[in-house]
Amino acid sequence: MQATETSGRAMYFGTGRRKSAVARVRLVPGTGKLVVNGKEGDLYFQFNANYLGIIKAPLETLGMENDYDILVKAEGGGLTGQSDAVRLGVARALCQLDPGNRPPLKTEGYLTRDPRAKERKKYGLHKARKAPQYSKR
Repeated sequence: MQATETSGRAMYFGTGRRKSAVARVRLVPGTGKLVVNGKEGDLYFQFNANYLGIIKAPLETLGMENDYDILVKAEGGGLTGQSDAVRLGVARALCQLDPGNRPPLKTEGYLTRDPRAKERKKYGLHKARKAPQYSKR
């Protein structure tokens, strides 16, 4: 994606995915505010404060936690998947901001897309792997 200039403010984009969650992230110079789907980040992720730490981890790694606002459109999945997707989107946007940010983010593992997803159900089984109870007679 390309960085754009909107009314004198640079904007950097990144897309993150995790399980069935997709997060489209915009980084805008600001004060470190997080807005997810039009809500403040602490209201959106109110059930667990760890989600906010997960999301801001790439910024903290680079020492930029109060330099950029994070604007997110998150869809699908649950809060855990969405928070991990946002973290990946933020890390990708930071790489777009400055290619020199890539090595520290890569060593922390923030640029790796987690490939784990729900396994499909197979016929003849109750779930993906759970088989009916076996009886000899």
